[in-house]
Amino acid sequence: MPGTRDFTKEHPWRILRIMSEFVEGFEDLMSVQPAVSIFGSARTPESSPYYALARDVAARFAKRGISVITGGGPGIMEAANRGAAEAGGVSVGLNINLPMEQTPNKYQNLSMDFRYFMARKYMFVYHSMAFIIFPGGYGTMDELFEALTLIQTHRSPRFPVVLAGTKYWRKMLEFISETLLGEGCISPEDLQLITTTDDPEEIVQAATPDIKARGGRPGLPPL
Repeated sequence: MPGTRDFTKEHPWRILRIMSEFVEGFEDLMSVQPAVSIFGSARTPESSPYYALARDVAARFAKRGISVITGGGPGIMEAANRGAAEAGGVSVGLNINLPMEQTPNKYQNLSMDFRYFMARKYMFVYHSMAFIIFPGGYGTMDELFEALTLIQTHRSPRFPVVLAGTKYWRKMLEFISETLLGEGCISPEDLQLITTTDDPEEIVQAATPDIKARGGRPGLPPL
């Protein structure tokens, strides 16, 4: 009827939809342990060396019995899901509904769809023992700095944050160490929260000791 308000667009209804995404995420992912999350650009082509590296790294995790979680889209996400699936591992995609770029890749053997970034991002942190960050854009940076913020502020137990691609990250790391630290905006120990390497085995090794030490259980940030 003309003038009738659509109750599904009201705030109370949105709260229920957000709640449902949290509940479904916890239920569907609780058995996915141990796990790491791999992030990177949706625009990375299959011909890129970063695509090949992500595929290799994911396969190495899978062969160690470690599940791989990605954002479920193309590019680096596809490469990581592909590597895990081809190695016979658990390949998880947490897809987000977007108007562009986010087409789910075909290499997920556990796929979930999210409408809200907040619920999706919490699932990455809640269910992952480590974050592996490949070259990417705003979304990748968002995941990187959110992880560092949660660790720095002790809102989450410390977990490995590994940057893959030393050349890509070099200037950003220089800015962090020279400007952020130089201006007193972070502490010297905050620089130790990041590991950077191009070697696939070093990437895996940087994450797995923490997984073993914590018995394969993910960090449990408070709600």
